[in-house]
Amino acid sequence: MIARANGMHVSITGLGCHVPERVLTNDELAQFVDTSDEWIRDRTGIRERRVAAPEEAMSDLSLPAARRALEAAGAAAGELDLLIVATVTPDMAFPATATVLADELGATEAAAYDLSAGCTGFMYAIAQAYGMLAGGLAQRALVVGGDILTRILDWSDRSTMVLFGDGVGAVVMERVDEGGFLGFELGADGAGGRELLLPRSGSRIFDDGVPAFLTMNGREVFKFATRVMVSSAEALLEECGKSVEEVDVYVPHQANVRIIDHAARKLGFPEEKVVVNVDRYGNTSSGSIPLALADAADDGRLGPGKLVLMTGMGAGLTWGSALIEWTHDTNGATV
Repeated sequence: MIARANGMHVSITGLGCHVPERVLTNDELAQFVDTSDEWIRDRTGIRERRVAAPEEAMSDLSLPAARRALEAAGAAAGELDLLIVATVTPDMAFPATATVLADELGATEAAAYDLSAGCTGFMYAIAQAYGMLAGGLAQRALVVGGDILTRILDWSDRSTMVLFGDGVGAVVMERVDEGGFLGFELGADGAGGRELLLPRSGSRIFDDGVPAFLTMNGREVFKFATRVMVSSAEALLEECGKSVEEVDVYVPHQANVRIIDHAARKLGFPEEKVVVNVDRYGNTSSGSIPLALADAADDGRLGPGKLVLMTGMGAGLTWGSALIEWTHDTNGATV
């Protein structure tokens, strides 16, 4: 699906992020499997990632990110009427992590639910929030994206355990007088779902030999990612009547620096317009894009009037892009 904004101006008015304190380097990973810092950096661009403490769940990482986003927006939790948490690693299957977070924040008036779309979850969630805000079903929304992927990794599998980390980002969204989101492009290819999955995490029965760890066909996912990161962005820019040259900041999903470099090169973005922090965080799934937005805010690249393009892709296989004319000075996002 692809659509321009319907004339109602909705924007991100607050941004906040949070990552665990524990930093896990490539050299430390070499103690688990046959790998090295050079091998990992050459293939992924990752040098370290964050790992949640054993007592930390998704809601625990989400709370400080949400509070920072609300503070940046000058909003109180009690003013929220919609709260979406995009994650594939909720506290538990139910109740929804969003309801746990709403209670901790004091968002007593908010409808709250979780959304699962793999690493594209944040993009799907902001599109849903836009629809509810533009349609008048909500006045102020909090969208949280993030994961604790280190809990679902096979730490003996070099092909996956070097890629992922933990982190959360949150944004406040509300109607504004001008600017804001210009359009969205979202899609899914369920035929590719088997290429990236978590067996034994739901009602599907698997053979006894199938472990309950994240499983990925890296070659096929890489081919998918390099294709849709470009096609989704191109389709959305065309739909919105914008060119690559008009985009000020490009925020791609932080899965692998090779995928980011390929997309930026094919689209024609110069290095200075591309936000990259996969080296510090690895792939944090739905936390990836808001963490990258926080970096862009901290280094002064975000501000009123800036045209920002975001594109994500992930399990499903899913993808999604959003184009936004930034409307607010974003403070307090630093992790």
